[in-house]
Amino acid sequence: MNIQVNGESREIQEGMSVASLLRHLEIRGEQVAVEVNREILDKQGFDTRLLQAGDQVEILSFIGGG
Repeated sequence: MNIQVNGESREIQEGMSVASLLRHLEIRGEQVAVEVNREILDKQGFDTRLLQAGDQVEILSFIGGG
């Protein structure tokens, strides 16, 4: 099925969770914020939020600095 990730079309397996998507993309979940269809997800929901065809996912990385 097809979803949008940070504005780019991606083909993923049906039934994939947000946590699975992050692992697939080799992104550490504790270092990002994730928004699905303009809804910011709580990190505890990454495992249970299943992605649907047409979902728009935004993954935002935290950058430290000083």
